[in-house]
Amino acid sequence: FMENILLLLKSNMEVYVHGPLEASNKLVHEVLHYGLEETLKMQHNLYNKMTECGWYQVKNVDVKTIKDTLKKVKKRQARK
Repeated sequence: FMENILLLLKSNMEVYVHGPLEASNKLVHEVLHYGLEETLKMQHNLYNKMTECGWYQVKNVDVKTIKDTLKKVKKRQARK
């Protein structure tokens, strides 16, 4: 159940991230910006609760894996 809520919050982020950037009306910008802040808070709180309960496992990644992943991403971007 909580995973579904987390996914829903993450998907809503698209509107709240792009909306304020593209809003031509100041009030619309402010409302969407507020929505972004509130959604970030909810997502953070839910993530922390799921982690506390052991429902969201955090996996530590070594530096080599991070560097390898960055190389892959840069190669893909260079192809575009």
